[in-house]
Amino acid sequence: MHDTAISLIELGAVFFGLGILGRLAWKIGVSPIPLYLLGGLAFGTGGLVPLHGIEPFTHLASEIGVVLLLLLLGLEYSAGELVTGLRRSWLAGIVDIVLNAVPGALVALLLGWGPLGALTMAGVTYISSSGIVAKVLGDLGRLGNRETPVILSILVFEDLAMAVYLPILTAVLAGVSFLGGLTAVGVSLVVITLVLVVALKFGKYVSALIDSPDPEVFLLRLLGSALLVAGIASELQVSAAVGSFLLGIAISGSTAANATRMLEPLRDLFAALFFVVFGLNTDPSQIPPVLPIALLLAVATVATKVITGWFAARMQGVGKMGRLRAGAALVARGEFSIVIAGLAVASGAVPGELAALATAYVLLMAILGPVAARVVEPVARLFLPRQVKKA
Repeated sequence: MHDTAISLIELGAVFFGLGILGRLAWKIGVSPIPLYLLGGLAFGTGGLVPLHGIEPFTHLASEIGVVLLLLLLGLEYSAGELVTGLRRSWLAGIVDIVLNAVPGALVALLLGWGPLGALTMAGVTYISSSGIVAKVLGDLGRLGNRETPVILSILVFEDLAMAVYLPILTAVLAGVSFLGGLTAVGVSLVVITLVLVVALKFGKYVSALIDSPDPEVFLLRLLGSALLVAGIASELQVSAAVGSFLLGIAISGSTAANATRMLEPLRDLFAALFFVVFGLNTDPSQIPPVLPIALLLAVATVATKVITGWFAARMQGVGKMGRLRAGAALVARGEFSIVIAGLAVASGAVPGELAALATAYVLLMAILGPVAARVVEPVARLFLPRQVKKA
């Protein structure tokens, strides 16, 4: 009973602390992700007050957080939008991969972390935070801007790239053979293709299977199907995150709208625990040595994301100011970067310093992203030529 009481006290303190941090983030207008990571650092190994009684619960809760994050991301897109976005943005998507994955890979190689570290850091620096980007666009009232479809197309391409990347990373981290890795990728591609076909042709049946007029039944069906699909996907080495993302794509119409409305509070709760758990597992004493590298990496990848957005928006005929807004909107990194780093560190195949670098990098980018999106337009109007101001 004493151990249970201590665990409840620690868990209650964590939840209450997250509430305070979330409120603080809302007041100052930034993403709460950096504050959640800092909270985890403060109460994890090497932190101010290490917490050990909540580990069994928080580990599973953080996994559920990843599933819900990606499920709601999938609910934002229909299969048709994914296919259309892929057709329109494939060239810009390739430019995005080259410009933003290479800096992370090079840093890992220079630090002596080998091919596995390079593959992991390439993913960490490549993928933008769809959650932060979507929130910033909504907060700034830019959902109807000309550049917004371009931004969403890039995010869609990145999400599909993750559906291929994560199985490769998982297989390589597990030490499977080259043939085993190809098998994992093949299975992933087959599953993705099947889900897209089902979503395009039979999405209404998937939605009908989950839908219910009773909120309790609806939530149970939705959560149950998400966890089932995530678990099966994980067994197939497609990754639980990608499995839940694909399920979200298959749900459409009013069912998707209701699912988003009902799941958002749960998503935010469990996602907060995910970021806290990542911070708990990172020794804060390892961050100061890698902070200069994280700063250099942040500066480099802010520039590469702005170039990506500029190029993608230019291809769609967007004006110069819109191109700058598109690039600045893509700067933020967050949930996926931490998921990738968490997979790698948990496998034991990469050094612990990688978690520290990823945490420091995401802290910086989760702050810089919303700030860049807010200031890019007034800064451009001050310093750039008149024709850019009118674009």
